[in-house]
Amino acid sequence: MEVYLDNSATTMCYPEVGELVYHIMCRDYGNPSAMYRKGMEAERYIKEAKETISKLLKVNAKEIIFTSGGTESDNQALIGCARANRRNGNHLITSCVEHPAILNTMHYLEEEEGFRVTYLPVDECGRIRLDALKEALCPETILVSVMYVNNEIGTVQPVAEAARIVKQYKQSILFHTDAVQGFGKYKIYPKRLGVDMLSASGHKIHGPKGAGFLYVDSRVKIKPIIFGGEQQKNMRSGTENVPGIAGIGLAAKTIYTDLDEKVAHMRALKQHFIEGVQKIDHTVIHGLYDETSAPHIISVGFAGIRSEVLLHTLEEKGIYVSSGSACASNHPAISGVLKGIGAGKEYLDATLRFSMSEFTTEEEIDYTLETLYNCIPMLRKYTRR
Repeated sequence: MEVYLDNSATTMCYPEVGELVYHIMCRDYGNPSAMYRKGMEAERYIKEAKETISKLLKVNAKEIIFTSGGTESDNQALIGCARANRRNGNHLITSCVEHPAILNTMHYLEEEEGFRVTYLPVDECGRIRLDALKEALCPETILVSVMYVNNEIGTVQPVAEAARIVKQYKQSILFHTDAVQGFGKYKIYPKRLGVDMLSASGHKIHGPKGAGFLYVDSRVKIKPIIFGGEQQKNMRSGTENVPGIAGIGLAAKTIYTDLDEKVAHMRALKQHFIEGVQKIDHTVIHGLYDETSAPHIISVGFAGIRSEVLLHTLEEKGIYVSSGSACASNHPAISGVLKGIGAGKEYLDATLRFSMSEFTTEEEIDYTLETLYNCIPMLRKYTRR
């Protein structure tokens, strides 16, 4: 039996998305910048995807920029806004548990471009400390970035409250959210939340890899970070990835169809898995795991067994999971998120992330639990003390 429980790393493409991508690559392959019919047909796919995504977010289609994925969207938001708004100040704020696409971009802006960055602490559940946000805001602050859902432990951040605090302090401070793990699991309306920019990725919502988008409110002052043929109103040069863009559009439309039922299905399986895994001695569930947490992510610490060892043991049984975040490369490292929430030392290198999708079944969860019940006592027995 093969069980794929690493859906926060990437997802299986919806079959209809795969078919559409193939059709555009092999049939409707025109360059959308071309002035003849084949080019116009390609451009129509882009327009349709923009309309689909903008309706889901309740924003204007002109406020959607297509990118190569979540990482590029985050880079565009942070670097593009930091540079464009530098005259107003040089202070940026984010949290200590963000995805590397945010943290490493902030480090770059600090080290190479001279910006000052505040990294907000989090509580033991992984939520940002709103009092620390209030204290960090200053006249020099121009941009705040807080993720929607944490990719490692599934904590949902208080984005609306954080945005309200920021806007009450100074309306002109820009607010960005990395919603890569939230888009497709929650109905997110940036304008209602007070969010100026939002990043999302195709391959987390059963769409193709290499396609993402950035929502940018029309009032936001932002500079491009990629230069060339001035596509997408000169905000993101380069021939548009039409198959990927059409794919993310169809994936978004599909995932939001009957979303409540899909989320309820994942929540039920998550609860079932947690109840089962808690029967194993010396285990801990990191972060929150009630209705306020993401429906698809479970982070479990297994004391006395290195993450890598357990990961490969499960792999031998056909079960695929990740240790911490699988988005950061395959180099094992101690998770900054686990450190940030103050996880016990015995769990820092002994934690696995299980992440589900709408396609995960109860049979797969039961098989995974049975495998854990069988292999953990054996692995602990042979682990050197």
